[in-house]
Amino acid sequence: MAYVINDDCVMCGTCAGECPAGAISEGDSKYEIDPNVCVDCGTCEGACPAGAIAAGN
Repeated sequence: MAYVINDDCVMCGTCAGECPAGAISEGDSKYEIDPNVCVDCGTCEGACPAGAIAAGN
């Protein structure tokens, strides 16, 4: 299951820079992860300073 970014996102972009698959892009109010591109590596979760990323359901 792809990772997801919740509303705690502070739009810093750290996650996008760390994603090896290029699955993260800037949305209107938070960054978004494309579930069709995400490889479930968890790199973004560890990189997020706001703790806004978790494994999806």
